[in-house]
Amino acid sequence: MEYIFLIIILIFSVVIHEVSHGVMANYLGDPTAKNAGRLTLNPIPHIDPIGSIILPGILLLMNLALSGRGIIFGWAKPVPINPYNFRDQRYGAAKVALAGPISNLSLALVFGLALRFIPVISNIPGLYIMFNYIILINLLLTVFNLLPIPPLDGSHILFSVLPPSLERVKLYLNQFGFFLVILVIFFFFQWIGLIISWFFRLIVGVSLM
Repeated sequence: MEYIFLIIILIFSVVIHEVSHGVMANYLGDPTAKNAGRLTLNPIPHIDPIGSIILPGILLLMNLALSGRGIIFGWAKPVPINPYNFRDQRYGAAKVALAGPISNLSLALVFGLALRFIPVISNIPGLYIMFNYIILINLLLTVFNLLPIPPLDGSHILFSVLPPSLERVKLYLNQFGFFLVILVIFFFFQWIGLIISWFFRLIVGVSLM
């Protein structure tokens, strides 16, 4: 039951992430996501069969088999964006990309500071665990999505500041981005875990449970 609750938190966290992209795009002059009905917290329009159901389900089974030593990760269906509508053609894509991680970091901060400064939360085991999961998942989404690898948000931020002389780097990353993401997940995720643990302690004041 605990893992099911974790997946529910994951789904709503990635939905907020995607809605934030759409809200920022709409603010910058692109109503594509709004017109597609994607500026809603209803998870159904955002569900991606692979990223929201199949992958988290497989990782859940792996967690159960490994007695909780695995990871659970996923994503929602990306909101449709038309960057040609942005008023800010230079940095519009970067602003839209950054909106997603900022929304997750904001959630981690709100629940983390509440956990730190409202002692009664720690005295209610179920609520304490729920807050920990919300903070952990949203820190994970923040850090992971800021990696400068396509199709992650960090790549759009990187590409907006890359000089034309480094266009080859952009082409290389776009070509091999998916494989690089898989490589990071399976071989370098422990380093991401260390960064997340550091942020968790910084916000909450105690080590990750």
